[in-house]
Amino acid sequence: MSGPARWELTVKACSPYGFHCSFDTYALAQVTGGALVKQGGTSWFFIAADYAFGHQLQADTTAAVEAAGGKVLGGVRAPLNTQDFSSFLLQAQASKAKVIGLANAGGDTVNSIKQASEFGIVAGGQRLAGLLVFVTDVHSIGLKTARGLVITTPFYWDHNAETRKFGKRFMAKHGGAAPTMIQAAAYSATMHYLQAVKAVGTLDADKVAAKMRATPVNDFMSHNVMIRPDGLVMRNMYLAQVKSPAESKYAWDYYKILATVPGSQAFVPADQSGCPLDQKKS
Repeated sequence: MSGPARWELTVKACSPYGFHCSFDTYALAQVTGGALVKQGGTSWFFIAADYAFGHQLQADTTAAVEAAGGKVLGGVRAPLNTQDFSSFLLQAQASKAKVIGLANAGGDTVNSIKQASEFGIVAGGQRLAGLLVFVTDVHSIGLKTARGLVITTPFYWDHNAETRKFGKRFMAKHGGAAPTMIQAAAYSATMHYLQAVKAVGTLDADKVAAKMRATPVNDFMSHNVMIRPDGLVMRNMYLAQVKSPAESKYAWDYYKILATVPGSQAFVPADQSGCPLDQKKS
C-alpha cells in the first residue's frame, strides 16, 4: 500500500500479506504538527475532508499538537471534492488560530490553499499546514502561492543523487512531471516484492511475505529500512518547506529539506500496535 493513509492498516487491520510502504496519518501528524508547534504555531483550527481519512488525520494531528503543548480551537469538515471553500476558510480565519490545518488531499488541498490566498489568510498572519501534500499539488498551486508551506514526505525527487536519478528516469516517461511520494513508494515496493520472489524461487504468498519482512528495503528511496511484523515499512520521513519562486532554480525544484525524522520516531510505536502479527513489542 503506497496511497492509503490510515495507520490502522498495519495495526487493527493488519494482514500477513499487507505492507504499508509510504506514509500514514500518524507520521504526517507527528512530523508536521510537532514541528509547527515548536515554530510557534501553538493554536490550530482544522479544515478536514469529511470521510475516514480526513477524520483520522485531524484526530492524529490534534493529538500531536496537544502533546507538543499546543491547543486546538476548533474545526470544520468539508465534503470530498468541494469546489468552494469560502465558508470553511472564513470560519478558520475568524478562529484567530495561528495555524489552519488542512486535513485533506489532492484537489481539495489545491483548492483550499488557492482560495486561502485569495482571502488573504496567510498575508493576514495565519499559517497553513498542508498535512498531506504531493509535489504535483505544489506544481498546480504554484510557488508564489504555496511558498513557505511546511509538509511531510518520505520521498523528494531532488533530495540526493539516487532520488534524482530515479526522478529523471520517471520524468522522461511522464512528460517531464516529477514523481510523487506515492509513485516512488509503489516502485520501491514492487521491486522489493520481485526481489523476494526471485530469492525464494516461488510465488507462494507466505514464503514471499516472510522474505519481504526479513529483508531490509535498500534502494533509491530508503537504505537498510526494516519492515515490522505488522507490515509497516519504517522509512525516514522528511520535513520540507516549499521554496519561493526566487529560491527555485529549475523545473520541479520545489522543496528544501528542513529535517530528517527516523521511522522509529515518526510512526506509531510497535508497543501501541494491536496487530496479532507483532509479537515482539518494543
